[in-house]
Amino acid sequence: MAEALLQIEDLTKRFGGVVPADAITLAIAPGEVHAVIGPNGAGKTTLIGLLSGELAPWQGHIRFDGADITRLPVYRRSQLGLARSFQITSLFRGFTALDNVALAVQAHRGHSFRFWRDARGEDELRKPALAALARVGLAGRAGVRIERLSHGELRQLEIAMALATQPRRLLLDEPMAGLGSEESAQMVRLLRELKGSMTILLVEHDMEAVFALADRITVMVYGRIIASGDPLAVRADTAGRQAYLGEKDDKENAGREGRHA
Repeated sequence: MAEALLQIEDLTKRFGGVVPADAITLAIAPGEVHAVIGPNGAGKTTLIGLLSGELAPWQGHIRFDGADITRLPVYRRSQLGLARSFQITSLFRGFTALDNVALAVQAHRGHSFRFWRDARGEDELRKPALAALARVGLAGRAGVRIERLSHGELRQLEIAMALATQPRRLLLDEPMAGLGSEESAQMVRLLRELKGSMTILLVEHDMEAVFALADRITVMVYGRIIASGDPLAVRADTAGRQAYLGEKDDKENAGREGRHA
């Protein structure tokens, strides 16, 4: 594998007696789409929170492009080129799609929100915002207030807001959540177009999307990594299959069938 852009070493997070991230060690190469999968409660969203800086680790290190970012706040990580989307969309109601993306540009550049009403029409904010909307297929919806956008369009908009910060690494937390089959297919097409232009860490329950997009897949259970590798290797891993599909191995199935024969 190419030299890692993101290196996670012994990363641990505790909430009392609960350990949603237990000594996680992982390397993610530049331009790679790396999916993290596992059942509910596996620790996937905790991992995203640790990487984005929203949660502080109990121990361990996070290195981005060789620099230790373990203790950096969210805004400093954003300035270095780290961006994330959320499992539940977090947008500014009462604003248009363009306003939301321009606001993300403004925040990334460290401008004061007090001047937003005057600054929202400035080209230095609008141009990158329009470019990000075009990249996700929403150029024609720039002037639409977000209350009038479909759920799928809101998910696209959130990714546009992340892209507007010109990230080198994008953290995506359940981008397919709540999408219908047509919207999911559109999201897969969008992420496939982004593939290779930046490093993407994808947390997702939609296994069809995961195996369509991922270069490598990591399986988590109870805060630990139990399998990691290319999609073929993960498909062949019995423990991994049991975790993300709830499958039982052939011996266990045979034993159950024999008991009920």
